[in-house]
Amino acid sequence: MEGQSRTKVVLLACGSFNPVTNMHLRMFELARDHLEDTGQYRVVKGIISPVGDGYKKKGLIEACHRLEMARLATENSDWIIVDSWESLQPEWVETNKVVRHHYDELAAEQNDDDVDTVKYSKKRPVSLLSGCPQLMLLCGADVLESFGQPNLWKQEDINEIVSFYGLVCVTRSGSDPHKFIQQSDTLWKYRRNIHIVHEWVTNEISATHVRRALRRSQSVRYLLPDTVVDYIKVHHLYTAESEQKNADVVLAPLQRYTGSN
Repeated sequence: MEGQSRTKVVLLACGSFNPVTNMHLRMFELARDHLEDTGQYRVVKGIISPVGDGYKKKGLIEACHRLEMARLATENSDWIIVDSWESLQPEWVETNKVVRHHYDELAAEQNDDDVDTVKYSKKRPVSLLSGCPQLMLLCGADVLESFGQPNLWKQEDINEIVSFYGLVCVTRSGSDPHKFIQQSDTLWKYRRNIHIVHEWVTNEISATHVRRALRRSQSVRYLLPDTVVDYIKVHHLYTAESEQKNADVVLAPLQRYTGSN
């Protein structure tokens, strides 16, 4: 009976996953433990959604490789899956629209109905459907802090994510998410929808550091799943040349919100 009274939760992580690391996977485990330890939630699924090539981030390799590495990394997980919808869109899709898409899919599953895998809702749902799992965006403290960077997010998108869906933020060394929330009127208003997860076993694996090591022919074993390490070697990924990809291109959010080219 206790398990039935808990709110079912699906965790959604959006990002580059360039490449997916053990820390990305660890975030899901930490978030699940934290939420279930409250006695209020039961996490039923985790979703990894790599960003599409249209994001134009420097050093971002092709989505087909990032998707396959994420699939390899999660092949032994019984609750984390990889979704390709965001990666396959021809242009960059704002995170809140990705969240809406996955909410629509969950709602369709709840109604035993087919879901349109190409389009997403133009408007946010008015209320959570009865019996539908609650969708929460899972992220690191760096994403939370990026809410304050000019032209990376639309204010209404931040409002929708934190007010309607909720956020699970895993801390990192040197970050102070509580202070950032206190300094933001929007985040403070919806602070009860933001779950801060402390990582007591410090793990500072960074995809940026991993790519640097790979460019220098240094070992990254035990930082990434072995299957991902092997895939990178087979396909000769993350070279000095690939790190310069999009180097002279403006990041997609900045292009869209400022009109930069």
